[in-house]
Amino acid sequence: MKARNTNYAGAARQVPVSTDQQPVASPSASAPAGDDALFDAYSRAVIRSADQVGPSVVNIEVRRRSGERLGSGSGFIITPDGFVLTNSHVVHGAERVEVTLADGRHPDAHVVGDDPDTDLAVVRIYAPQLHPVRLGESRSVRVGQVAIAIGNPYGFQCTVTAGVVSALGRSFRANTGRLIDDVIQTDAALNPGNSGGPLVNSRGEVIGVNTAVILPAQGICFAIAIDMAKYVAGWLIKDGKIPRSYIGVGGQNVPLLRRLVRHYRLKASSGVQVIAIAPSSPARRAGLREGDVMVEFNGQPVPSIDALHKLLTADRIGVESPLTILRGTEKLFLPITPQESGHF
Repeated sequence: MKARNTNYAGAARQVPVSTDQQPVASPSASAPAGDDALFDAYSRAVIRSADQVGPSVVNIEVRRRSGERLGSGSGFIITPDGFVLTNSHVVHGAERVEVTLADGRHPDAHVVGDDPDTDLAVVRIYAPQLHPVRLGESRSVRVGQVAIAIGNPYGFQCTVTAGVVSALGRSFRANTGRLIDDVIQTDAALNPGNSGGPLVNSRGEVIGVNTAVILPAQGICFAIAIDMAKYVAGWLIKDGKIPRSYIGVGGQNVPLLRRLVRHYRLKASSGVQVIAIAPSSPARRAGLREGDVMVEFNGQPVPSIDALHKLLTADRIGVESPLTILRGTEKLFLPITPQESGHF
């Protein structure tokens, strides 16, 4: 954080004195001392959090089996027995991962699970005397609070940057095209190599997983909220993946004719037009055709592809659900049974 440019222009003025010649402090005289106290408190908070979390942050190198280096990132230890949380884009497709601990050790490591749709992954390492982080809660995060990022940008290990939580509830699109909700925006500086590292509050609790920056903008960085990270990590540790339902269509958002919205009393003024159908998919078996416009799924409106993704939850796997479509100007109901996708 940049130090405040305090104005001392009044310091050269004559100090008022009382009749007994004792100097009387002017109101502005105590301001610098107060500022120093605030900056000291801020510094202590950052130092304390870095000291607490730093030993848990690891460097992750991704290599081919031949040893060729493909990339690197960060991660942090979340359990005493060696589970490490990081970004999916750091380890996705890795043939081999090498992990370096903060104390310089290089334990054996392998990828346990990977979820590209939330850009999260879990790596397992095998070493004694590990220091897991303390995980916070998303509901306790507030805009304006101190946010501290720890990672390994450009290979500079255990780099600490600090800022504030700039906004909550942002959405960010993963490499798969799915929308990640409830993303934290921060101005704590992130660079390549920070991905997968922790975003920490002033109490040393991890509140997010650093994942992306907006280039060429400055001070616009994103972290996946810790509650989502905990949920995803639990599934990845248990099963190596997260179950999501799938119907097998490619689509695009389209506006609906106003007269059809009024006539059929639709709940949204847009829908998802089917532009492709996967072979042997639930959509193909249900009789869906290219050009159909999906407007409701299981009684809920489908105004966009993102809205449909949110409705295709794990509890829909194998359950017949009504799909409402417009075929031309005709409203049809198709029973469709989603199946489990390759990844959530």
